[in-house]
Amino acid sequence: MQPAIPTRPRSTLAAILLLWAAFYASFALFTPPLLDDADSVHAEVAREMLLRHDYITLHANGIRYLEKAPLFYWAMAASMKAAMLLGAQAPQSLAAAARIPLALAVLALALLIESLARRIFHDANAGLYSALITLSSFGIFLFTRMLIPDALLCLWIALALWCFWRTEEDRVAHPLQSHRKGWGAFRSRHQLRLLCYGFAAACALNVLTKGLIGVIFPAAIALLYLLATRGLRAALRRLRELHPWTALAVFLAIAAPWHILAGLANPTQGHPVPFQLVNGHWLVPLPAEGNVRGWAWFYFVNEHLLRYLNLRVPHDYDTVPLWIFWSLCLVWLMPWSVFLFRALGTPLRQWSEAALARWRTPTRILGRFNPTIGGPRLLLVLWAALPLLFFSLSTRQEYYVLPALPALAALLGGWLSLEVRSIHSTSPVAQRLRRRNRNATAFAMAFGALVLLVSAVVLLRTHSVAPSTDLSTLLQQHPSDYAMSLGHAMDITGPSVALFRFPLLIAAFSLFLGPVFALLLRSSSLNNPHAANLSLAAGAFGFLTSVFLGLRIFSPVLTSAQLAAAIAPQVLPQDMVAIHGEYESGSSLGFYLQRADIHIVDGRSSNLWYGSFFPDAPRIFETDDSLARKWRGPQRIFLWQSLTDPPNRLPPLPGAVYILMKNGGKEIVSNQPNR
Repeated sequence: MQPAIPTRPRSTLAAILLLWAAFYASFALFTPPLLDDADSVHAEVAREMLLRHDYITLHANGIRYLEKAPLFYWAMAASMKAAMLLGAQAPQSLAAAARIPLALAVLALALLIESLARRIFHDANAGLYSALITLSSFGIFLFTRMLIPDALLCLWIALALWCFWRTEEDRVAHPLQSHRKGWGAFRSRHQLRLLCYGFAAACALNVLTKGLIGVIFPAAIALLYLLATRGLRAALRRLRELHPWTALAVFLAIAAPWHILAGLANPTQGHPVPFQLVNGHWLVPLPAEGNVRGWAWFYFVNEHLLRYLNLRVPHDYDTVPLWIFWSLCLVWLMPWSVFLFRALGTPLRQWSEAALARWRTPTRILGRFNPTIGGPRLLLVLWAALPLLFFSLSTRQEYYVLPALPALAALLGGWLSLEVRSIHSTSPVAQRLRRRNRNATAFAMAFGALVLLVSAVVLLRTHSVAPSTDLSTLLQQHPSDYAMSLGHAMDITGPSVALFRFPLLIAAFSLFLGPVFALLLRSSSLNNPHAANLSLAAGAFGFLTSVFLGLRIFSPVLTSAQLAAAIAPQVLPQDMVAIHGEYESGSSLGFYLQRADIHIVDGRSSNLWYGSFFPDAPRIFETDDSLARKWRGPQRIFLWQSLTDPPNRLPPLPGAVYILMKNGGKEIVSNQPNR
């Protein structure tokens, strides 16, 4: 029989709230400004949702934006609306408001992982450590500095599996009790029904956040867990107990309406080209002016199936090599990842041993629930493994690892709590556990020492530069890498490191000193693993501080907010603002100027490409010839262009060209001088 589930200590809740407020809900809401590409595009979609009062069809720069599910944008729009009602109308205030839903999602995720780990491991420290690992995760912190919905994806998966585990934990605690009697039975049945509905609702919200993987991931994880712990017959019997039909009704009631309305609002237009089979290969048809397939084809076929098969149109993305993708699990969980293989090894070994023993068990009990097969930790292993395996067979970005991180955080928290529970034990198992954790901490210290040594050598060999130096002049551009989420990080050169001196030192000392003190506290003389884990947490949060400071320094290269601020006093409603190249390359310009009519010169591609073929798409795409004709006219034109990324030369323009502002490897030019 399992021990009682401990309640959450007040100190744990206070620590979670304090760290969340410090790192996710204070300065990080206001700085750096929104970045070009996905960050500002998604904020602009939410802003235009409010402008158009259209909550079904998403729009970016006035063009249908059909590739995303709406919940994330609804949340940002609601947050912006609340800010407006409070009198915060400035673009900077709206940008901060747009970041609030992601910040709240991280808080909810940390609280859920704390609760789940505490319940699975029956240890309050397991919950505390899991929450600390979640909040201090390099990956979660970095990818919530950008407005992408993957933190919400993690949240809804966690909520769904929390509900699922609540339906299982009583059976784990009482595996031989097939039923209960009286009021307890009624309450158990009522609670089971509510938890099943909660699972269905979380899956539905996930579908409205990230598409079909929102239900595929939690449903597949739960099903695999049932099969692994029960076998096929008992798993099917258990599924029938989980109110599948009414839960499905709850799921459809939440998820279906928007999908139906989106399909009705965006039907096929004209006569699009059909699929063609050429030399045994299917060719994906491309749209033409006024002849375009509707939302259902683009969203389900193009964005789900064809993207998974790396056939999506347009092909404006890249994929992370598989070995890097799996290695990012270690990177995004530094320094906690030194314990990861031990934390994963225990449940996998338990499951393999119990599964082997089960094959030798008489047939008459094969259908009985066996909670020893892998233990509750098996659910976390399956949770972590499924997204990683799923994306291993598909295209993948660096942040596709994120759905696995909460499960790994819970496993790590449970592993670290074992040492604290056995602090006074002299058994060989406890001594082996302490020795393994000391060795892992020593490895983390050695890695931190290497980082500190390399940082010192680099900084000593790097010449100082003036603080006012434009970082873009010190970078070496690699445009072929920019289809990756972190492609611009490849541009950093030796001379540019001088501008990152302070955050680099913070990172190096954090990665070194945290494990140093943790190793001292884990020594046989002190034997204080709880304090050692808190020391590692302090080092991890110090590292996040360096990441934030480094992003602030790098942000002028990644955003056009400063250019927007420079020309905002000059821009009038009748003026034309244009981007030379793809809209995403300078998309923060539109958000900070609060313009939904940015013209695009030689850049009809990426997010605006498909929607631009609908008959109602605004005529915002310019050619060199059309821009030249307008350049000579009376209308004032503000033209953004990159000085580094192709196309990085102005098209032929008649008449004078006035350079208004240069910053971060970008410039704004005009056909008229400032007024």
